Amino acid sequence: QARLIQSGGGSVQAGGSLTLSCVISYDTYSDCCLGWFRQAPGKEREGVAIIYQFGGQGTYYADSVKGRFTISRDNAKNTLYLQMNSLKPEDTALYYCAATWVGCKLEMREYAYWGQGTQVTVSS
Repeated sequence: QARLIQSGGGSVQAGGSLTLSCVISYDTYSDCCLGWFRQAPGKEREGVAIIYQFGGQGTYYADSVKGRFTISRDNAKNTLYLQMNSLKPEDTALYYCAATWVGCKLEMREYAYWGQGTQVTVSS
């Protein structure tokens, strides 16, 4: 089974930037689809972005973060990243990385392996 360990996050003022990292421990890391999800207070967990298998099959972003966030992966390091720029207060949430070896969609039910979550707080 896979293990996902997150790092990064923190507090930043609106307009600032943060980078999240997620190290995936699995033998066939390069075959997996990876995603970032977040859960804000009082809301259900929602998809943020996904990056397809091998890092060469494209990415997909939620409309709310498109143009501001960038998802990437370093297969040599088995690491997933989320670069967040132009952060807004509404980006405040607990962020989770996730991995799946079955399909690739921005839907929680597609992912069986999850990171522990990291808090991102954006002040106005």
